[in-house]
Amino acid sequence: MSMRVLAILLAIGVTGLVLFAPRNGARSEPPEATTAVAVAAAGVPGRPEQIVFAPLAFEPPDASTFRRTLADGTVVYLAPSHEFPLVNLVVTFKGGVSLDPADVPGLASMTARMVREGGTATMKASELDESLDFLATDVGVAANETFTAATMNCLKSNFDESLKLFLSMLRTPAFDEQRLTTARSRVLESLKQRNDDASSILSREWKRLVYGTDHFEASEPTDRTVAAISRERLAEMHRRIFHPGNMIVSVSGDFDEKEMLGKLEKALAGWERGGPVADPVAPTAVLQPGLYHVPKEIPQGKVVMGSRAITRDDPDAIPFLLLNEILGAGGFTSRLMQQVRSNEGLAYSVRSALTPRVFYPGDFRAGFESKNATVALAAKIVMEQIAKMRNELVTDDELETAKASLIETFPRQFESRPQMLRVFVNDEWTKRPKDYWKTFRAKVRAVTREDLKRVAQKHLDPEKMAILVVGDWENIAPGDLEKRASMNDFFGGKVKHLPLRDPLTLEPLPVQTGK
Repeated sequence: MSMRVLAILLAIGVTGLVLFAPRNGARSEPPEATTAVAVAAAGVPGRPEQIVFAPLAFEPPDASTFRRTLADGTVVYLAPSHEFPLVNLVVTFKGGVSLDPADVPGLASMTARMVREGGTATMKASELDESLDFLATDVGVAANETFTAATMNCLKSNFDESLKLFLSMLRTPAFDEQRLTTARSRVLESLKQRNDDASSILSREWKRLVYGTDHFEASEPTDRTVAAISRERLAEMHRRIFHPGNMIVSVSGDFDEKEMLGKLEKALAGWERGGPVADPVAPTAVLQPGLYHVPKEIPQGKVVMGSRAITRDDPDAIPFLLLNEILGAGGFTSRLMQQVRSNEGLAYSVRSALTPRVFYPGDFRAGFESKNATVALAAKIVMEQIAKMRNELVTDDELETAKASLIETFPRQFESRPQMLRVFVNDEWTKRPKDYWKTFRAKVRAVTREDLKRVAQKHLDPEKMAILVVGDWENIAPGDLEKRASMNDFFGGKVKHLPLRDPLTLEPLPVQTGK
């Protein structure tokens, strides 16, 4: 081998290659044999399946180790780490979309947006943006159903200046009128596209069926309600949410704990403290079982089926998680994926989801999309698999696979310090049992096949479920060419045709039962 070739091989990082030059015509072993001998000598198994891994040893951290309280009563979670000269600070406020007035849905989300985009009492919006950009500080505010979170990521070297700007933004937002006008225009443009994707129609109508039109879970803005969002309404919502009596602070990154507590004490001084907002109200609507359809001319029908389910802390929550994993949440190992996709080829993706809520029962649902002619057959198979969970015990292998999935992915809840603190903050706001994470895996291991059957019989009743279809009913209803299924197989063929709604007003468009 020439020195040039040798140099090239070394430059590209070739490993495990034995370079040799046989002398006097002597026979030598090939590189593969030499490598195999070296591997065997190192005790490395010859095949991947022969590798034996040590048991996973992980204990979830204790929230109390990281919890501190400021002099004014504000709860702070601190998790110092010195790998990088960065600091991540999150202020979580209780209350979000759940606080929206009935006549102005979207107000909480717009308030969060404008706290970030609308400047402060002492700094114009453009000046605030420029100052944060100069410091390389990333700031954001967003509201979900029950919480509003303000985040700040910055360099350790400019934390003090960044914190000053951040808290000024949170405490005294200006809600710049021009920025508000621009934000309203952007929201209106997004509303115009609500019917472009059948998935958004499916999600909207499903929430209306499950939670009722008068509950915040199903409430959506319209052109009229967006126009009603004024600086005064934003300021009112801001006063309800943004104050120390309604927030928990979490900080991770490169800092000294004692110094950080002192900085937060000083920064929050003088901010008037109120009380936390009330818990979200439970929906009063009751899901009416049946077959529902929303018209849209698309080549594939989109389907969701399910019912109201359980709360997060229900005694059946862990068995239900395992049941859902086996039925449809476990990817290619799940029954729905195996039957609907792998065996029948009716859908590219099919899955089930369990979304419990903390303050009231959430929902269970299964969903897929399939070409129009096979929607009925796919739906029939899904219902059959749900019924099978009620009538038969799952196999030992299925249960063990589901348990392994929950147990082996368990450490991901705490895979980074910011993620860990998010768990602690959420648990404190929602009063999760203090031993939940310590006992979670033991409770998973204790679940039996009989437990899953009992939970399925209690919580999964096909006769109490609703099926919602978005698509071309004329081509969906007859079913497949082989006559294995049609939409007449569900609820006696009785279907309620829901109107497609105007994307801006959400008022019903003329009802269409076909093309």
